Amino acid sequence: MKEAMFYEKLADQKVHCYLCAHHCQINPEGFGICQVRQNKDGNLYSLIYARVAAANIDPIEKKPLYHFHPGSFAYSIATLGCNFKCGFCQNWQISQDPQKSISLYNPIEPQEVVNSAKSSNCLSIAYTYNEPTVFFEYAYDVARLARIAGLFNIFVTNGYMSKEAIIKIAPYLDAANVDLKSFRQEFYQRNCKAQLTPVLNSIKLLKEFGVWVEVTTLVIPGENDSEAELTDIAKFIYSVDRDIPWHISGFHPDYKFIDHKPTNLETLKKAKAIGEASGLGHVYLGNVVNV
Repeated sequence: MKEAMFYEKLADQKVHCYLCAHHCQINPEGFGICQVRQNKDGNLYSLIYARVAAANIDPIEKKPLYHFHPGSFAYSIATLGCNFKCGFCQNWQISQDPQKSISLYNPIEPQEVVNSAKSSNCLSIAYTYNEPTVFFEYAYDVARLARIAGLFNIFVTNGYMSKEAIIKIAPYLDAANVDLKSFRQEFYQRNCKAQLTPVLNSIKLLKEFGVWVEVTTLVIPGENDSEAELTDIAKFIYSVDRDIPWHISGFHPDYKFIDHKPTNLETLKKAKAIGEASGLGHVYLGNVVNV
């Protein structure tokens, strides 16, 4: 275990975690929403520090980042857990119910990650697959060493970090792909057990700190595929910076959304046209064949 960052002690050995926008207040022996941060005797600990559940060499375009050192490779790492509860999660095996699996993974120290990235001829380290916010302490330690070694750092994130966390990581964070899953509060509440506004604020704040930002929206039939909502997403991105690339991704049934239909190509093309009509300079379709 590693003592957590971004928490304060409360009365009766409770703690207040402000790593992300949930601002969990956790009772003794209890866990945050992410299920990987636990209150032990009035101190908050990360249970997944250095517990790498996945490590791969990926093309940077897979993150997806199309305008950040295209053609390069990223050393991608993940731990366990997430601060969202999305029923459509594509990586639910590692993001959901993490406590069943923590003991399966032996620690990999931060310098080992950097060494592996360098020896693999990667230009960057991507904190991805599950939500990097929930393994912030580990990502932060790796990122600082990566910067010394001349590597870039990338978050692939749901954007639910607190302002304090963004300020802390920003000096070492070079790029981020932020999932903007919807532009409706009710969607976030129903499907993610989260709120919309903190995600919007994170996108704006990351840009203000000079982090290269690209945005991804997974288009789910019947959930967030209306013309009005897609237009709202495009207009928001434009309001932050028209040059932010927007990745429109096709949905495939998975996890708790196996009864939903895949996104059809016509819907994705409609979304792309909406993005371009809204003035965005870079709109891409992904996770679909023959686009």
